[in-house]
Amino acid sequence: MVTIKEIANAVGVSSATVSRVLNYDATLSISSKKRQAVIETAEALNYATPRNRNRANGTNGAAQAVVPGAGKIALVHFLRPPQELTDPYYIGVRLGIENRCRALQVEVVKVYHTDSLPEATLLRDASGVIAVGRHTNQEVEWLREHSRTLAFADFSPASDLDDSVESDIHLAMRKLLSAIRDRGYRRIGFIGWIEDINQVPHHFIERRCRTFIDWMKEADLFDPELCMTERLTPDSGYNLARAMMQKEDPPEIIITCNDNMAIGAYRAMLELGLKIPDDVAIASFNDIPVAQLLNPPLSTVHIPAELIGETAVDLLLERFAGREVAKKVILATEVIWRDSTRNVDNIV
Repeated sequence: MVTIKEIANAVGVSSATVSRVLNYDATLSISSKKRQAVIETAEALNYATPRNRNRANGTNGAAQAVVPGAGKIALVHFLRPPQELTDPYYIGVRLGIENRCRALQVEVVKVYHTDSLPEATLLRDASGVIAVGRHTNQEVEWLREHSRTLAFADFSPASDLDDSVESDIHLAMRKLLSAIRDRGYRRIGFIGWIEDINQVPHHFIERRCRTFIDWMKEADLFDPELCMTERLTPDSGYNLARAMMQKEDPPEIIITCNDNMAIGAYRAMLELGLKIPDDVAIASFNDIPVAQLLNPPLSTVHIPAELIGETAVDLLLERFAGREVAKKVILATEVIWRDSTRNVDNIV
């Protein structure tokens, strides 16, 4: 029989840490990567905790989840399936949830949005619910009403009632703008989308856009002509970037709301005969896999999509283990500089 000490030696942690991870001690301070390594190593070596060995020897002989209390988790996505397929960032969040649950032997039921709210029984039948992406106030209340345990991934409702995990987009935009200014750029443009807040459209309320406007005004660099939004479509990045570069005094650099919009901006620059970054630089958000494969590779803010999903699962499991106080987790972002922007060494 495999021992805890053998698992500890394989992962490089103490036996006490392995024991606490496998019994899902919510008070244990350990990185999600190390926690997953312990669980995956235990599974690979066919180790079972005494609690789970006792369960496996029960009268019905049914397989049990590794994590106490985690019978099934419902993943409620704010996008429809075709919309998710066009946004690799949210695929990353979902894969983080699914991979974490798979490692823990927890079943996941996916519930996507349609023209109406999902069947409430899908939520009530689950031990916990993870809501992915932005939800309206009405939807948040509905989720609370029908969920036994609830956590939000990549969104934090404006209250302290719920567990949530996201990155600080306001801080990420300010970091990006400060670094762009340090690279010598002054005429900075932004293209994004119109945000619908509880079915009311707002042109400049989206988090990246609002922070862009505030920071640029503080820096005395804001030109309203260089801040453009429209309702989000697959061609929004192309349309807005093309329109911006045809203005009388175009920007030196365009920040796009996400990498999908940046891809559209690249197409616009190609059609206009403009070189990136010589004629105009481009920077973005999300760091989807294709960002490094563009020509030139795209400078973008890395938001840890998969880790956001994994952490949302961990928040539910801490609740199952007895935590009562709501927790809001903020994960750090990082600006990944590539060739779509000037290097510091090239600043005159």
